[in-house]
Amino acid sequence: MGPRSARRAALRMLQQPEARMLPLATALAEAARAVKPCRLCGNLDSGDPCSICTDPQRDRSLICVVEGVGDLWALERAAVFRGLYHVLGGTLSALSGVGPEDLNVPPLLARITEGGVTEVILALGATVDGATTAHWLADRLRPLGVSVTRVAQGVPIGGALDVLDDGTLAAALRARR
Repeated sequence: MGPRSARRAALRMLQQPEARMLPLATALAEAARAVKPCRLCGNLDSGDPCSICTDPQRDRSLICVVEGVGDLWALERAAVFRGLYHVLGGTLSALSGVGPEDLNVPPLLARITEGGVTEVILALGATVDGATTAHWLADRLRPLGVSVTRVAQGVPIGGALDVLDDGTLAAALRARR
């Protein structure tokens, strides 16, 4: 929502606070009480474990590692992955002072060592921090006997080559099939 739309919405709520603002405040307070991170994967849900972790239709041999809950929700919206997820809660960043101890890694390692997981898909951003985190995490996961893969990166559908940066073009050429 942009600034103009936000102003219009705020004005509408202020003009009818009992009908619009108070129900919203009540719903926000209830969401703040009910929604918590899942102890297994880090997703936000009103249940713990979350609805994804408890879904019997999910492929428990696959775990897709994402940076944040927004990434998990985007993959769910696309409806292309039917395994489980794990939310890291960030990426390694020396400049921002984010180290391995700041990431939600121990529960991931515990899930893998419990058995049944055959592949971990690293779905981290195509940034320096994302690549650093993926490399660091892959080094820790491979000794556990799981296959570690990364999501493909490169030219988006509808993308013109002449407007892409050098890194994207290089990744696209290396990942060609």
